[in-house]
Amino acid sequence: MPRFFVLSIIIAASLTSTTLMAANADRFQFNHDIRIQADDEVGDVTCLNCSVYVLGKVAGDVTAFNGNVVAEQGAAISGDVTTIHGNSHIENGTQVAGDLTAIAGTVRRDPQATVGGDVNSMGGGGWVFLVLLLPFIFLGGIVALIIWLVQRSRHPGSVPAYTLRRN
Repeated sequence: MPRFFVLSIIIAASLTSTTLMAANADRFQFNHDIRIQADDEVGDVTCLNCSVYVLGKVAGDVTAFNGNVVAEQGAAISGDVTTIHGNSHIENGTQVAGDLTAIAGTVRRDPQATVGGDVNSMGGGGWVFLVLLLPFIFLGGIVALIIWLVQRSRHPGSVPAYTLRRN
């Protein structure tokens, strides 16, 4: 009897989590816009080189690289909205529970839209350099220093030939 009880709990828990995962599936697209319709409920939404249009409910974050995020009237986003090299437009009647951020783009927020977190707009292409490329340049410098130190340690006694000759 206890085995049957434990087995039924495991099966019920796995079916519940499978149902929740199917209902809140994440969406990812590359070069093709994502449209969340009014009756859709999804998890995280990520779009590379495209835009996201939200009319329904998003249980996670909405992120667009080189694209825009448009949350239309009645949309509800439980996480953050982030665009890198794109714009964010949050219309009246929209709810965003987290932060609203645009790097190398602009944020347009209608007065009746609700944002639970911070609203940040870092316009201009210089932010892309600072946020994305500068860390790679810094890491490249560290790698170059390590290579130089390793090569130097392999040849510690290398002295120019003219100093070895004695008359």
